[in-house]
Amino acid sequence: MAKILVIALSVLVILPAVLTAENTIGKPNIVLIMADDLGYGDLSCYGSQNGKTPHLDQLAARGMRFTDFHSSGAVCSPTRAGLLTGRYQQRAGIDGVVYADPRKNRHHGLQKNEITLAQCLQDAGYQTGMFGKWHLGYQRQYNPTFRGFQHFVGYVSGNVDYFAHLDGTGVFDWWHNAELNRAEQGYVTHLINDHAVNFIRQQREKPFFVYIAHEAVHSPYQGPGDQPMRKEGVGDIKSARRKDIANAYREMNTEMDKGIGQVVNVLKELNLTENTFLFFLSDNGANKNGSNGILRGFKGSLWEGGHRVPAIACWPGQIPAGTVCDETVISIDLMPTILELSDAKVPAGHKLDGVSLVALLKQQQSLTPRQIFWEYNGKSAVRQGPWKLIMNQTRQEPVELYDLSRDMTESENLSELQPRRVQQMQSALADWKTEVQQTATPQPEK
Repeated sequence: MAKILVIALSVLVILPAVLTAENTIGKPNIVLIMADDLGYGDLSCYGSQNGKTPHLDQLAARGMRFTDFHSSGAVCSPTRAGLLTGRYQQRAGIDGVVYADPRKNRHHGLQKNEITLAQCLQDAGYQTGMFGKWHLGYQRQYNPTFRGFQHFVGYVSGNVDYFAHLDGTGVFDWWHNAELNRAEQGYVTHLINDHAVNFIRQQREKPFFVYIAHEAVHSPYQGPGDQPMRKEGVGDIKSARRKDIANAYREMNTEMDKGIGQVVNVLKELNLTENTFLFFLSDNGANKNGSNGILRGFKGSLWEGGHRVPAIACWPGQIPAGTVCDETVISIDLMPTILELSDAKVPAGHKLDGVSLVALLKQQQSLTPRQIFWEYNGKSAVRQGPWKLIMNQTRQEPVELYDLSRDMTESENLSELQPRRVQQMQSALADWKTEVQQTATPQPEK
């Protein structure tokens, strides 16, 4: 039996009815919401001390909150590639950030041979829309509208000025489908939410998939009452908030939470709540401006603070309310989960690395034991049950082994006490690296 705790007495009373409820309406709508750089300790339902997130807290109370959920990457682009392909990003060809700087890898992107979740759902009869951050290719050929999304409003870079809509190099980056749109003005968080709500209203008669990829709480740190921080062709300029990041961060988080409340409300208004599967997660851990709670490390590291993130699933009548799940789950599991819920398919022979969570979500069945892997910027890690091996995170300790069931803060390195376990996990990690490299999608030369 999965390690699920039902934390409200009232839930215990209604649990049998919840577990036997059937979805008689048809294919569920899918709402997938991703925050950017939001840490494990940045929501009040995860113990945040820097502001409140009542709408996300309510989602957790009405659904399932995960305590051992992980992004597949420790930075932005890789996790997004994994999320939308159901494959380790190393296999999908995006193992690092796709940078705006043309001197780096601006020409990289999610290649056409990679099958996206949106493509599969569109083939299954869904209307598909994406609003917010893409970060899987700057060139027009990589635009979301060519990767399964029928509607797209947002930006293709890693971040934009929340008001000027300029990327970090000062290039204008606000799109309606595959065309730049300079006419639309406004605070990015509000625009993302407004377009998502409008999409749901427009598609309410059909099954829909909406991917809401928020910029919050990623820099530049701008609340809804602030001014632009970037100029076209220049990039960043000095901001009055540079010495007030904590308050700006809280304001950004608050606005995102309000917008998620608007999405939940429109589903209720249109009587779609009980036929909509909603999932919220972050793309990686917080940087030093946010909170990862008691976890060690930040965004970019392979300690828990880099990739253990808040995650919430909500589907009234299908997922028991008020539950906490401590099964080990990773973001690449969401694509096979959604494919099963929607009765959508990938082409025969196409390999997915994630596993479906449907039985875990609905019947609280334990997942089959497995190994989970991470790799970024010369660092790598593998998880086996409670055991986690980290390689090359620091020069001082190139081999680290932790028992997370007793040491969630990764403070007691057991590698010297467990040489056989270290050797076995190193071997598993090496085998995984070899296998994904052999099947990895290549990126074009410059």
